[in-house]
This record gives sequence, structure tokens and C-alpha cells, in this order.
Amino acid sequence: MAARKVNYYGKYFNINYEMINNKSDQSIVFLHGWGSNKEIMKQAFGKQLQNLNHLYIDMPGFGKSENNYVLTTIDYANIMKIFLENLNLNPNETIIVGHSFGGKIATTLMPKLLVLLSSAGILEPKPFKVRLKIKLAKFLRALGLSNISKIFRSKDVENMDQNMYETFKNVVDEDFSPYFQGFYKKALIFWGEKDMATSLSSGEKIHSLIKNSEFKSYDGDHYFFINYSNDICDIIKSHIVIKDQN
Repeated sequence: MAARKVNYYGKYFNINYEMINNKSDQSIVFLHGWGSNKEIMKQAFGKQLQNLNHLYIDMPGFGKSENNYVLTTIDYANIMKIFLENLNLNPNETIIVGHSFGGKIATTLMPKLLVLLSSAGILEPKPFKVRLKIKLAKFLRALGLSNISKIFRSKDVENMDQNMYETFKNVVDEDFSPYFQGFYKKALIFWGEKDMATSLSSGEKIHSLIKNSEFKSYDGDHYFFINYSNDICDIIKSHIVIKDQN
């Protein structure tokens, strides 16, 4: 486990990461989802693809990487690009796996092989209860009752500091369709059929937008990949040339 400082327009981020293997000339980068960290990605994939270098990252504000700023998804992508380049990795020549929020960031980095796991980025209609909570929270804030309005916040933002809460509001309702449509390299898209965070129809929509893509779904929820990492990695291997480390 290590950390590296990144300077992004005068804003400094101490990025916590872990490199596994580090013996190959090919690397695979794992970007976690919102509210998660590198450990869940390592749990799923750490014992797979042993002939590739694995890079697991805690993005700013998650795991052991702090964030003192309000950011956007594009900020995260730019920070990750600088971070990877500081490690002498060219994002365009790397395999990048992105789960949920990490999928949006992975897409903007334009890797040579994009692997999406229940990626965020497709706008979906909010359930009536969620819409009602949002309206009530806005009404209470308008009355100067911000502290009371906090009870209507999503579970995704519980115990969040203000910087990350404002960041969450920046990234939660983005339409990333143009970015998916503009991705012209190879993409592998995997999804949980019982995913309640990013629906199966979102995965099918992303598949339709990325022309050079393959899609496969599994019997699972938003974290389906933990149980199906073997199959996912077999498919990844079928799309790359893995050189013998010996």
C-alpha cells in the first residue's frame, strides 16, 4: 500500500493505492464506485489475471484518500489521468475497470479496453418517494431549516462531509450518454440483473451507445461482480494478449 500526491490546478490530493504483481508490461486499473473503495475491487479481482499488473485506487474522498474540495466527475477523471501518468501509465494504453461511478471516470479516460461493471451515467426516472423527499428537503432549506432537511438525504451521503455532499450533488444526476456514444474503442459491459442502483436497462442502453461493445448480465445486484469475477476475467483475457512473465 502506498500514497502519491497529485497537483491538480493548485489543489493537492494524496491518493492511496496498491499495486499487485508489478511484473508485467501490461496494467489493469480498478476504479471503485461511489461510497466504496479499492478494497472491494481487490476482494473481487486480486487473485485473477495474475499476468497483469493490478492497480487499485482509493479515489479522492473515499477509503484512505482525503478530499478537501468540491469536485465534478470530469475533475475526478483529470485527477486520475494525472495520477496514472505520475506512475508512468498512459490511460490510453491501459485496461481500466470501472464500477458504478468509477465507470463514468473510466470511460472519459479512453482506455485501450474499457470494462464497465454496472456503470452509472444513464439518467433514470426517480421513484415517487425519492422525488417527494427531494421536494420536502428543498422546501425546508428554503425556510432556513437546513438541519432538518438532512433527514431526507440519500443513504449514499450519510456521514458525508460537506465537500463530498456537494460533490455528490454534482455527479449523481449526470447524463453521460454523449461520453458513452463517443467511446470508440473496445468495451466489455457487465451487469447485475437485480441491480437496484443502476438498472439492467441502463446497461443495455450503454451497450447500444458504445458501438464496439459486448454485454453480459448475471444473476446478482449492484455488486454482482464479486461472485462472477472468474467469468468476467476469462472474458477480459479473451480480448487481450497476455505475455508470459517468464
